[in-house]
Order: sequence, then C-alpha cells, then structure tokens
Amino acid sequence: MGRLRRIAARTTIGASVVLAIAASWLIARPPELLSVGSGYAAKIVCSNVFIAGRDPDAVLALDVQAPGHPLLRLMHQSVDRVDKTVTASLLGIFAPNYAAYREGFGCANVPDGDFVAAQQAVADVVLPKIAPPPADRPWPEGETGSADPGLAALLDDPDLVGPGMRSVVVVHDGRLVGERYGDGFSADVPLLGWSLTKTVNAALVGRLVKDGQLSPLQSNLFAGWQGDARAKITVADLLAMQDGLAFNEGYGNVTDVTRMLFLEPNMARFVWSLPLDANPGERFNYSSGTAVLLSHVFMNVLGDRWTALSYPASALFGPLGMRSAVMETDETGIFVGSSYMYATARDWARFAQLLLDDGRWNGVRLLPEGFVKAMGTPTSVSNGAYSHVQTWINGPGGVANARYGLPADTFWMLGHDGQSIAVIPSRQIAVIRLGLTPSRLDYRPQELVRQVVDALATKG
Repeated sequence: MGRLRRIAARTTIGASVVLAIAASWLIARPPELLSVGSGYAAKIVCSNVFIAGRDPDAVLALDVQAPGHPLLRLMHQSVDRVDKTVTASLLGIFAPNYAAYREGFGCANVPDGDFVAAQQAVADVVLPKIAPPPADRPWPEGETGSADPGLAALLDDPDLVGPGMRSVVVVHDGRLVGERYGDGFSADVPLLGWSLTKTVNAALVGRLVKDGQLSPLQSNLFAGWQGDARAKITVADLLAMQDGLAFNEGYGNVTDVTRMLFLEPNMARFVWSLPLDANPGERFNYSSGTAVLLSHVFMNVLGDRWTALSYPASALFGPLGMRSAVMETDETGIFVGSSYMYATARDWARFAQLLLDDGRWNGVRLLPEGFVKAMGTPTSVSNGAYSHVQTWINGPGGVANARYGLPADTFWMLGHDGQSIAVIPSRQIAVIRLGLTPSRLDYRPQELVRQVVDALATKG
C-alpha cells in the first residue's frame, strides 16, 4: 500500500511539473493561434462596448464565444472603462492581446501592447461635426420612415430575415419603407459591417478619382515596390482584387488575414511586403489585405495625417449625413478598410442610397461617372464573380441572381457572419441585412430580397 502511495505521489508531482512547464511555455511563448483568438476577442468587445454601448459580458458570450472556434469559448476579457482599453486572454492568463478605443476612430487592435502609440496615431485629429438629422423629416434627410404595409409580413418572417438578424432595412425610391430589429438592437445601435467596409473604402478612393487626385491607372504605389514587378500593380488592380499578391484569406487558423488583423500593428506594411504569386491583372484573389492597401493609397495621396484621418467624415459621411459611421484604424493610424466600419442600419442604408443614385447625393455627384456601374460589372479574371470595384455580382453562395428571380443588375456588398446589402439600381431598391449569422447556418438573403422586390413591384 505504501508503495502505491509513493507511485501516486510521484505521478502527481510529475503531472504538476509538466503542467507548470506547459503553463510557463504558454505565458512566455504562446502559440500564435491563441493570440489571434485573444486579439479577436479584445477587438470585438472593445468596439461593441465603446462604439455600440453594449454590455461586455454579453458581447463576449454572444459575439465572440457562441459562434466561433472552440478556443474562443475559453477567452476571458477585462474592460478598463477609464483608459478605454480591453485585454483578452485564454482562461484569463494565457496569450493576452489588447485593443484600445480612440474617440472618433473606434477601437484598434494593439498586439504589441503599446497603448501610447495607438493613441498618438490619431491624437489631435478632430473630426468635422455632422449635424443630427431632423426628427420630423423623412429619411434620408431625417429619420422618419414610411413603412410599407406590404412588407410587414415579410420582415416579420424569421425564416426570411434569418437567424441572428439584428437589423433589416428596405429602401425604395429614395425612402425607407421597412425596417426591423432583433432583440436588444434598435435604429440607434451602430453595427459592424465587416467586409461591407470594403465598398465604402472603395468609394473613398472614388471621391479622389472624381476630384482628379488619383487615377485608376496609377502604379508605383509604394516605395517598397520600386524595382520589382509589384510596381506594375495599379489602383484598378486593387479595386478588382487582381493585384497578384500572395495573400491567404482563409479563416480559422493563423493565415495572412488573421495575422494582419490581430497580430500586426502596421497592417498595410505587412501586406505590401508580401511577394507576388501571379502577374498583376491576371488572377482574382479575394483579399482583405488588398483593401487595406487601398486605404494606405488614398491616405498617402491626401498627404498630412490630419487630412487623411478626417477624409471619410469630410468626403463621405458628412455629405450623406452618416452621423453614426466610424471607420477604425490599425495601431499606426491606417484605416482598416477591409473590415472595420460601424454604423447604424439607417446609415448603412444611406450609403446604399448613394449607390442607387449612381454616386450622386442631392443632385451633387460624389463618385465618378461610371463608378457605380463598375460595381455591377463582373471582371473576366473572377469568372464573373466579382466586380471592378469591391462588390460581388451574386449573393452568398455564389448562385446567379437570375436563379433567385432577381433583376439582372443586382449587385451585392457582403460581409462576414451574414452582413449583406443588395443594390438594385433598375428598381431603386436596396435591402440591408445585418446580424450575427455564421456561414455554417447556411442562411441566404436572396429569397428575402426577391420577395421584397416582388412586393414593391406589386404595389407599383
């Protein structure tokens, strides 16, 4: 019996030593996948707390832990409401990663923990004030909708709006004609668009093209590309996702996109340092890195930091009255134009209305002639899947619009976890659907859009 106790004691001691070594290793050199997970948790909690005003525990449980990787279920978060920072880590101990809020610019991942650098990147930049829309004026000039009774049953159908719906807004003939919100959400809550941001980012490039400050054919975009084949990449190549850079957009592991978003303080520098694996203009590769490069391009054109950081508000959000819109930057102050824009559903709808009006707002042209048309025009190298300007030709799943009975000119803005905006210029209809709907749920918004189109056509 004594011998068994000694063996058990040695086993316990041995196991404790192994656990201690493992814990020390996780603290000193955590696997990058854990740091990606904690970076994701810190960023999502930070933005939803300080932009959307949501409860941090609810955000961690619902947005971070419920739909994602099993490791995310082990993430803990700590919110400092004084310094407006968030720390997330595995089990509250391992692989900590960070995010910091900056007024007007939302939250930035701070993977190196340098909160001072993150604050200094946007310090002293005061964004132009956007006047609140008059409450008694109809949308988009104000906030008053004109609900179409023919849409009520459609927007109340849980199968049509899909699981995890947080908002649906329908625009027709320049007016908001229907909207619904999920539990805990309302017209006042800014929502993350994920890759819907790419199209807004492209529109900022379009503003500069319209003003003659940037050409789609411009090349030699970064000093680090001089003297090699990357110098041939044009702005048009970036807009069409055919730059040829070797960027891996795969999720669920440590890939180029997860490294860029959660491990790199300077996201643009990481992307432009990548090599080519195809000639510019010859291969389609959907890449969040490409969109971040576009942000860097338009900010470089604008020159000084204050002007560049103010540009989304002065050139787009202000004219459209998108008072809630926040474009977030990386730690170094470069807009993460691939992924990180928050806005209320009504403000996302204002952007959609700009596209329905062919880039004009109140009769003033903001985007170049033909720019919106290019959003509905497929590129040959994408086999018809993607447009020339950061939009998709077909909706989720890649099934042709015609298969769902949608008009031929329908094009889509699509984002992670079920964000979608269908734009149909010929019918003057846009359907904005935002939520938390992971792809594994296999929800498709096309049937909702088709039934909305049919209902509004019947009314007409």
